[in-house]
Order: sequence, then C-alpha cells, then structure tokens
Amino acid sequence: MIITILGSGDAFGTGGRFNTCLHVEAGAERLLLDCGSSSMVALNRAVVDRNGISTLLFTHFHGDHFGGLPAFLLDAQFVSRRKEPLTIAGPVGIEHRTRHALETDFPGGSTNRWRFPISYVEIAPEAPATLAGIEVTAFPMVHDERAGPCQGYRLTAGGTIFAYSGDTAWTEALIPLAAGADALLVECYAWNAKLANHLDYETLAQNRDRLSAARIVLTHMGVSMLAHDEPLPEERAFDGMVLAL
Repeated sequence: MIITILGSGDAFGTGGRFNTCLHVEAGAERLLLDCGSSSMVALNRAVVDRNGISTLLFTHFHGDHFGGLPAFLLDAQFVSRRKEPLTIAGPVGIEHRTRHALETDFPGGSTNRWRFPISYVEIAPEAPATLAGIEVTAFPMVHDERAGPCQGYRLTAGGTIFAYSGDTAWTEALIPLAAGADALLVECYAWNAKLANHLDYETLAQNRDRLSAARIVLTHMGVSMLAHDEPLPEERAFDGMVLAL
C-alpha cells in the first residue's frame, strides 16, 4: 500500500498546507481518503489522474475534509469527462450530505445527469466494507457530531494495515485503531492546549506507549504545533509525503 499525503493541513491552511487529502494505492486500485476544500489544487499540482480514482472515502463532513467533493464531481463531469463508476463512501448520511454540498456550492448541481455511475456506501463501526479492494473498518472518534458521525479508519490490503484518525480529541478508540498497524496517521492540532475536539501533542505523548503502530505520523497541525520543530519520536506529515507500506 502506498499513501501519498497530498494535503496535511488544518482547516485554515496553516503553514501553507493543503486541506486533508490522502491518495491511497493498493495494487491497481486508487482511493482518495478525505478531499478537503483545497484538494483539487493539490490533485492537479501532483498531476494525479482523477479518473483513475475509483473511490472517495470520508471521515466526516467538515469542509477541510469533505469540501472538495462538489468540485471533484463537477471536474469529473465537465473537465476530465469521466466514464468510470465512482463510489462515494463515508459515515451514515453520505448521500444526503453529498447532494446538500453540491446544492450549496453549485446550485442545481445535484440534479446533473452524470455521465458516470455514482454509488454510495455508508460505513459504520458495526458495518465494515471493502472499497477499491481494501478492507475498511471504522472506529468512532470524538470531534463534532454535527459534522459526523466522525470516524477513523483502518485500511487493510495485502497484509498491510494503514490507520488514520481523521479529526479527534483523545479517545480510547485510538488504541484499537492503531493496534498492529504498519502506520498510524494521527491528527495533532495543538502542542499542549486541551481542546474538546482536537488532539494535542502533550496528551498524545502521554499515551504513546498505548499506540502499537509501527510508525506514528502527525498531521493536521495548527500554529502551536508547527511552532515546535524540535526532534520528536514521531514523524511529521507534510504535503507530498509518501508512506510506502
């Protein structure tokens, strides 16, 4: 499995980083995990073939993770002129949220006669799925239920496990999410500020020994986290970073 972190930033583009967008390759399959508002710029800059992506999978419905979907769909319709089927997957409500986002960003967009088939898959902790040849298991995270359910995912393919937290405060669900993973990509928005809906590094460090992933990579870093550039036991994500697992 190869994960290219096209966007590693927070909601505000802190540090000049793109919103969250992960390009996942598993054999011949291509999956996009989250597609934040700036993701079309990131995809075009990286010269990613959008028509080669069979599936978009979302952790929750905030703009910095979900906001690029309307532009992705209209690009597929009018620019790349997609013909291949597209699967849009995510928490319960994914189809309704997609149609609402289209109408908000491009009024009338939800009534397009798409030139390609679109299917929707709801994923929940009790309802895992196989997407683009990848086994996907959801874990409940603690972020903002108005934009959820908010979920982290374990992606398994060919004996390789990639774990991603999405946005979350500390939760015990991070422990089974990370267990035995080849890599855990985990949000770390703040250095030591205790927030109700985001993780801080001080709390992560206190619980690091409970996270049994082989690699831990920090992402979604805000101002206070980026200000600390000293060496850490964990890796820091950056736009364009490639995890070859």
